[in-house]
Amino acid sequence: MAEYENLILMSERSAAVRVAPLPADQWDDTVDQALSGLMPAERRNPEATGNLVATLMRHPKLARGFLRFNFHLLYGSTLPERLRELAVLRVAHVTNCEYEWRHHVGMGREAGLSDDVIAGIERGEAADELDAAIIAAVDELQRDANVSDTTWTTLSAHLDERQLMDLVFTIGCYGSLAMAINTFGVEPDQER
Repeated sequence: MAEYENLILMSERSAAVRVAPLPADQWDDTVDQALSGLMPAERRNPEATGNLVATLMRHPKLARGFLRFNFHLLYGSTLPERLRELAVLRVAHVTNCEYEWRHHVGMGREAGLSDDVIAGIERGEAADELDAAIIAAVDELQRDANVSDTTWTTLSAHLDERQLMDLVFTIGCYGSLAMAINTFGVEPDQER
């Protein structure tokens, strides 16, 4: 129920579509080249990529650079998936980004986050020290652009240096992405 209520609140705050997804008839070689090497050919179309990538394709060069970075955080990061998804969901919640929230709830469940943990993310609560420190890191970075010494010390007791770096960049990347999604008015993808 809390997830549904959260989506309603996010919907009420979302902007109108300001930058529409690139129509299928405009997906040309430039777009294909921007996505080449990032995803297989059969996924390089607006139906398979979804509204976000289709919107980013309005600026293929920017999209390619951003997606390479984002895909590192998704597929090449040293941060465990469960912790990454916990951080991304907290970012989505605090930035009121419905698109990120919907997309990452499923990914979070696949990574091992229970519905109780997801509800706690919305409330800013966690059952263990590391999860609480990740939630705190998201909140602090969103508010202050810095992680407090107390939170850093707790995170450092559980994560190595590279994991800490990946965590900060994950929070920053998804915060930037939420800003773009919310500002451009990217609508959540329809269930398939």
